[in-house]
Formats: sequence, C-alpha cells, structure tokens
Amino acid sequence: MKELYLIRHGASESNLRRLYLGRRDEPLSETGISQARQAALRAPEADCVFCSPLKRCLQTAAIIYPDMTPQVIPEFIEIDFGVFEGRTHSELMQNEPAYKVWLDSGSEAPIPGGESMAQLKSRVKRGFFRMLSLCSAPRAAAVVHGGTIMALLSALSPQPHRFYDGFTQNCGIVSCRWDGVSLTAVSR
Repeated sequence: MKELYLIRHGASESNLRRLYLGRRDEPLSETGISQARQAALRAPEADCVFCSPLKRCLQTAAIIYPDMTPQVIPEFIEIDFGVFEGRTHSELMQNEPAYKVWLDSGSEAPIPGGESMAQLKSRVKRGFFRMLSLCSAPRAAAVVHGGTIMALLSALSPQPHRFYDGFTQNCGIVSCRWDGVSLTAVSR
C-alpha cells in the first residue's frame, strides 16, 4: 500500500480569469503563490515529490516542498485544449461550434487541435506508473493540474468514477491509497 498526495497547482492569471489553460506555460499569480504558501502549512510529508513540467506546478512544488527537488513526469502535463486554449466558456459558446459538441459529449470528444479525454487518461496513467517505478518509498506527492488529477481518479478508481467528480480547487490536496491495482481517494 502506498500513500499518494495529488496536489493541484496554485492559480495562474488565466485560472483567475477563468480561461481554459492547458499547455501554455504560465507562472503562478500572486494569488497562486499565497495559495501554495497556505497549502505548505497543511501538506502531508512525502518521501518523493513529482510534478508536471509546467512552471505553475514547479513553482507550487518548490513552495510546498522547499527542501525537495521534484522529479518531472512529462506525462503529467495538462490536457491539450487546442483551439479552446486561452478562451472563456462564454466566448467559446458564441464563437466555436466544436465547443458545444465537446460539452455535449461530456468532454469525451477530441478537442480540435488538442486531445481527447481517452488520450489524456492514457497519458497520465503512463506517467503514474512511471512515478511509481521511480519511488519505492511509502509516501509520494504529485503537484499537477486539475485535469491530471481528474484523469487519474477516473481512470484508476476501483469503482466507476466520473471525470469531473475529481475536481480539485487550486492547491487542493487529495490523499489517495494505491493498492497495486486501484487508486482510492481517502480524503480531500
């Protein structure tokens, strides 16, 4: 049994403006820095720390675990939002017909110029198993994106788990157990 802590990065300016933010490499906003400092006060101890390669995750990990160097897992990068990147829900509803198709599919349809939910889940699962292979210690933390957390929980849960049921606020911490077969969230 392994204890895993999935931590969403602090807010960037695009998060605060409620824009779709996937692969664009934005740093933390002042709000995000404050969120990460607060999370550091309640973050569980970890033997290994992992993160996405994007600045907002690297910065959050450095604030929460200042004495540890995170190992980057490239597969933990956020979903590729393609033509949705940097745009708001309202803007997309008015100007992007593919957005309504994507919403009507429960976000399962491929994003034009981006990736599908199936691709995201497959990719983050590969990253998850890479992370496990790099840390044999009993406790690991992963500072990642909201989409990464939702994908891991929905793909590896022992019971059917809808993608958005795993939504986590910026600097939210999901404590999980990995039993070698499935990932179970035990607290949020």
